[in-house]
Amino acid sequence: MRSPFDSIEDVVRRFDAEDYLLDAGSAAAFYLAGTLGRPLLLEGEPGVGKTTAAKTLATVLGAPLIRLQCYEGLTVSEALYDWNYQRQLLSIRLAEARGADLTESDLYTEAFLVDRPILRCVRYRGPTQPVLLIDEIDRADDEFEALLLEFLGESAVTVPELGTFVAEHPPIAVLTSNRSRDLHDALRRRCLYHWIDYPEPARAVAIVRRTVPGATDALITHATRFVARARDLDLDKPPGVAETIDWIAALATLDVADLTAPEAIAALSALAKTPDDRAAVHVAFAEYIRDPATG
Repeated sequence: MRSPFDSIEDVVRRFDAEDYLLDAGSAAAFYLAGTLGRPLLLEGEPGVGKTTAAKTLATVLGAPLIRLQCYEGLTVSEALYDWNYQRQLLSIRLAEARGADLTESDLYTEAFLVDRPILRCVRYRGPTQPVLLIDEIDRADDEFEALLLEFLGESAVTVPELGTFVAEHPPIAVLTSNRSRDLHDALRRRCLYHWIDYPEPARAVAIVRRTVPGATDALITHATRFVARARDLDLDKPPGVAETIDWIAALATLDVADLTAPEAIAALSALAKTPDDRAAVHVAFAEYIRDPATG
């Protein structure tokens, strides 16, 4: 399989061109996934950019993005394939009207098959391999993981009535997880793995500077520093990169040039998303404003 990237540095450059700043570890993970043709499992806290990374990968490769959003109770008929029951019923009625006989095999053909995201990837016949994003796999039930094993291991889906479909262009599969539950070893064995951590201060500043160009350097520096400290609090939902960007964008919208401005506290609702977190963040923010060096 020909790699879609020339090197790890090529991954960094091409993501950078799409305004996504990859760290070296993430770039290596995407390079290996593309080169080895292996699914990639991205884990990390909510808001660190796992989903955006997969979307950017599709953009960088000029490939279609097919997304499967996971949730409790997700089934085969919603993720892999289904049958067009209305069309089958219509065919039965037409056959009855014509006095013709229909067998079960007549009703379970490709003409009645409905491609869901995973089978759509396997049956994709475009010029490039698609990118399949299986988002928040940890939200699905344990049993759902077993349904993915054939696809993750062989880029194939078996439909009992029709046989096994094998991908002509094996998709690049990216699975994301917030670790709300442990994933099975069988799934992990089929994937390359990478943990995306919160960005270090310098990279956090660079990310925000690109995303919120209207914010001042002083605002970005102090705001990202405060967010890093807020993550050390005992919060229900520690703020991620997404919340940091939202908060600084809100501050810039309020024409706040520095956190010492009185209006700065009004935008904390973009950072803290529960009443308890809001109270804790307000206290920490007041301490930080009094003494940024130790607050």
